[in-house]
Amino acid sequence: MLNRVALRERLTLFYNEDVGTGDVSAQSIFDEQTNGSMDIIAKDDGIFCGRPVIEEGFRLEQTDVNIDCFVEDGDRIERGDVVARLHGPVRTLLTTERLVLNCIQRMSAIATETARLVRLMNSETTKLADTRKTMPGFRMLDKYAVRVGGGHNHRYGLYDAVMLKDNHIAFAGSIADAVARAREAVGHTVPIEVEIETKEQLLEAIDAHPDIIMFDNRTPEEIIDWIELVPETIRTEASGMITEETIAEYGKTGVDYISVGALTHSVRAFDFSANVTVKD
Repeated sequence: MLNRVALRERLTLFYNEDVGTGDVSAQSIFDEQTNGSMDIIAKDDGIFCGRPVIEEGFRLEQTDVNIDCFVEDGDRIERGDVVARLHGPVRTLLTTERLVLNCIQRMSAIATETARLVRLMNSETTKLADTRKTMPGFRMLDKYAVRVGGGHNHRYGLYDAVMLKDNHIAFAGSIADAVARAREAVGHTVPIEVEIETKEQLLEAIDAHPDIIMFDNRTPEEIIDWIELVPETIRTEASGMITEETIAEYGKTGVDYISVGALTHSVRAFDFSANVTVKD
């Protein structure tokens, strides 16, 4: 679920960035009494995501807009499908159109790519997760789209989990010291994850007993060999070097999670268009 209050706040920021002091195009042509209808139409095949954005985005101006959404988030759609129909002031429809389309194009692309990689991974036990490689200002929507596509969320930010990467460990002096300092500083509800790249680091991490061990840039063969050493009380994750060609092999390694930054950092926008009919 999306926090609707937070969503409205985020969409308001996007709106103010785009509209500024007013939409000079729509306002110079149409008066406030001119109404019209708009269809949002899919121009690609994939997984739809963004119904809350449509419902909240077209109501930012607090005008009387009737919104009919014909699909739910997570539904598969095809080119030509009408996903929503709107009726209300033409000014509002035109002013808000691009904001909404920009959001649902990105969200549907992420949901579609997530669903595709879940299918390619083809694992009943390993979960596909995102990363922090999200669009600045758009993380809430990026991560929501991953969930809609059948994926899972990694930490939301620097505040909700400890992630000890190579530079943290280098500055701390060792994995053991880094984990010990983190455990002393954070509450018992904050998970601690350690990134490892060598077998020696793996053994040191196991002794430090974090909540999660990440195999970073390791081959499936290395992970299969090393994961046998990890006790069941520690969850495991694979990250790096994972592509659509290799994800099935990583899914067979036995890790609990596979995290893929490409879910959010390099997707191609899912195409939508909006057709408007002006009515008196």
